[in-house]
Amino acid sequence: MKFNKWTLGLAALGVVSLASAARADEAAAPKLSQLQTALSNTTLSGYVDTSVEYNPTGSGSIAPVAFQGIQATGSQSKANGINLNVIDLALDKPEDAGPWASGYHVEMWFGPDAATLGTSQALGFGNDSGYNSNQSVAIRQAYITLNTPIGNGIDWKIGVFDTIIGYESNSSPLNPNYTHSYGYTMEPTTHTGVLATYKFSDAFSATAGIADSKGPVINDRSPQTAGASDSLKTYMGSISLTAPTSWGWASGAALSAGVINGIFSGQPANAPFATANDTTTSWYVGGTLPTPNANLKLGASFDYDTAYKSNNPWALAFYANFQATPKLSLNARAEWAKNYLSTVAGFPLAGENNAVALTGTLQYNLWANVLTRVEIRWDHSSNDIYGGALSGVQHLQDNAVMLALQAVYQF
Repeated sequence: MKFNKWTLGLAALGVVSLASAARADEAAAPKLSQLQTALSNTTLSGYVDTSVEYNPTGSGSIAPVAFQGIQATGSQSKANGINLNVIDLALDKPEDAGPWASGYHVEMWFGPDAATLGTSQALGFGNDSGYNSNQSVAIRQAYITLNTPIGNGIDWKIGVFDTIIGYESNSSPLNPNYTHSYGYTMEPTTHTGVLATYKFSDAFSATAGIADSKGPVINDRSPQTAGASDSLKTYMGSISLTAPTSWGWASGAALSAGVINGIFSGQPANAPFATANDTTTSWYVGGTLPTPNANLKLGASFDYDTAYKSNNPWALAFYANFQATPKLSLNARAEWAKNYLSTVAGFPLAGENNAVALTGTLQYNLWANVLTRVEIRWDHSSNDIYGGALSGVQHLQDNAVMLALQAVYQF
């Protein structure tokens, strides 16, 4: 048996005997082997996300606007500066192919964007319309996966997981553009609950779940409004359709639709006309479509929210992706959104507000494992809602322009 130098040194001093060290080593060996076996299928992945932003229309310009009270990527705090956005670290143990399989996913965010998740209610923040801006560490996702061998198998997630609706992800590298769409800002982001997915065939699957609330606060017990029932929960469901290979060039086309009904923490803060027990409903439909040109793909999404009773906001977006070369891709997004907020940053709006946005993104992967993007975005509002403070005075405008460079190392 081979001993390390520290064991040999202690034996030379008479502190331990080689025989006792051998017995201790043998006793520890099975435990170490079990630990190594348990971790052998666990993988570590993540990314480091950085950016540079320039706002020629003013340092206070927001792209996109703080739509429905939620700021998306490209907020005022990043204007005209060099930014660390977030560090993402994830541990995964995928399910094996057998019945009664299990696994887990744990994903953490470190850095300024961790606060945007709103999963923590520290310092009194954490509802849908606010978050702890000082928070630099957040749980992005944390759930266990279980398979129940019934029919084709039911896959379960239990814990904190991404919302089931939406065209775009919380993680920027998974999106076609650097900034988020208006529709993304309307959608829930994460939930704490139980989710079940059943795959009927390669072309059709369905998902259903229950969560503590529509808001991202982990273990949230919504609502917190006086007179509301503690038993209120959030319910969700979605379906996904995928075109089979027999569809030729349209093979792989995908369509998904979903609905989430529940109550946000702190309501009616996000819905001024709601009462304590009123729930809000988020509807979504979206999909992607290949074209006869194998390098060109199209997409679209529509979000509709009942958060404002008869004044219900909605957002429509169209996407195009052209893969010019293996390293170079061009991504475009056009949006139209309608909002009925009575105020933005304390300033009144005259009735409904219409906003349009055009975003163009050039992505070129020059370095291995590095995603690099150059993006230009223009937002136009029917009301003067873009702006920032200058010498203590709020200056508003109906246009905002942003130029951005993003570099993300993925591992």
